Amino acid sequence: MVNFLIFGPPGSGKGTQSVRLAKKFNLMHLSTGDMLRAEIAAGTGLGKRMSSIMSKGELVPDEVVIEMIAAKIDSTRDKAGFLFDGFPRTVAQTEALGRMLSAREMKIDSMLVLDVDHDELVKRLILRAEQSGRPDDKDPAVIENRIDVYKAKTEPIIEYCRERGLYEPVNGVGTIDDIFERLSGLIKKYV
Repeated sequence: MVNFLIFGPPGSGKGTQSVRLAKKFNLMHLSTGDMLRAEIAAGTGLGKRMSSIMSKGELVPDEVVIEMIAAKIDSTRDKAGFLFDGFPRTVAQTEALGRMLSAREMKIDSMLVLDVDHDELVKRLILRAEQSGRPDDKDPAVIENRIDVYKAKTEPIIEYCRERGLYEPVNGVGTIDDIFERLSGLIKKYV
């Protein structure tokens, strides 16, 4: 199995691209936010634990998120690999993910990072707010904060992956199809 991390700042298009890439290459798209919501909605034991944590306004601990991902990996049999979207968010999570995958004789094969300049990100987020009604994408101060948080939390992960030969920068500007072709070209090296 092949495993990819897909990263990009808010508005870079990683969610859009992840869905398309997962379908084309028979990868399981793992969005931890979607997975958390699904576990809670299904009322699983893990979901109940996470709901209790989140209802107190606390962050779900790394080990719980890793447990959730491990369960998804263990129950997935018909995919060529996994595409991790929005996770890991810290170097500690990256290391924990690596250990969990190693225990299953798997590894992170590549970190695909969508590079998009600041002005383009802001323009995309405002457009997304107009099209989808997402209020968090309308406020310039909120947009700037989200981009700053991404830079602060992600740069160490990028460096961690660069040191291990996993980092693959991808030009994230152009049409959705152009960016998809660039990403597909990189993934084809592994599948």
